[in-house]
Amino acid sequence: MSVTSSPANSHTQGSGSTVRHVLIGALFAAVLLVAKILHVRRSEKSWMLFRILLGISGAALVVFPVGLSNGYVIPVVGLGLFVLAILLPSTKPGISADDKARELGALVVVNGGQFKVGDGASFAVQLFVGAEQIWVLDSRFQSHLEIPTGEITAAQAEESHGCWFLRVEWASRAAAFAYRGVFAEHLARVAESTIHSVMHPALPVLPQRRAASA
Repeated sequence: MSVTSSPANSHTQGSGSTVRHVLIGALFAAVLLVAKILHVRRSEKSWMLFRILLGISGAALVVFPVGLSNGYVIPVVGLGLFVLAILLPSTKPGISADDKARELGALVVVNGGQFKVGDGASFAVQLFVGAEQIWVLDSRFQSHLEIPTGEITAAQAEESHGCWFLRVEWASRAAAFAYRGVFAEHLARVAESTIHSVMHPALPVLPQRRAASA
C-alpha cells in the first residue's frame, strides 16, 4: 500500500524551502556588506537605526517559520541576530583616517610602519601624503613630523637585518620608518612609490655657454 503526499503538504514544504533559500541568501549578502555597514557607526542616528532594524529582522525570523516543518535553523539565526542587535556597542567616538585626511588635505593615507622620535620607543604611524606636505601621525592622529614634499631629495625602501625600512631625506634631514612582518616589503614599497608620486622633479642642469671670443 503506497502513501502519497497531499498537494497541500507538498505546497507547504515547497514554500518552506523557498523561504529558507531566500533567507539564507539574504544573510549571505549581509555578510558581504559588513565592511560597508561598519561605516554606519560614524553616525549615531544611523547606527541606532541599523540596530533596531537588525533586532526586528531577528525577531521576525524567530516568529515567521513557526508553522513550517524542519524550521529550526532559521529561528536560531533570528535569535542570534536579535541578541546581536542588543549587544552591539554604541558608536565610536572621534574621527576616522578619512576624516583626518580631508581635514589636512591629504591625497592618500599609507602605512608608515614603526617610527621613533629621539630616544623614545617606536610606535605605529600612518603617512598622510599631500601634494605639498606629508604628515606623520600616530593612532590618535597626533602629528610627530611634517615633511615638505618640495624639499624631498630621496625616498628609498631597503632591507636591513631582516627588516624593511623606508628612508626619506629632505633639506639636510632624514627619517626612517621600519616595517616588520610578512607584508613588510609590500608596505614599504607602497609608501615609497606613493612618496615618489608627489616628489617634485629636480630641475634640469643647463650646460653653461662658453663666452664668445672677442
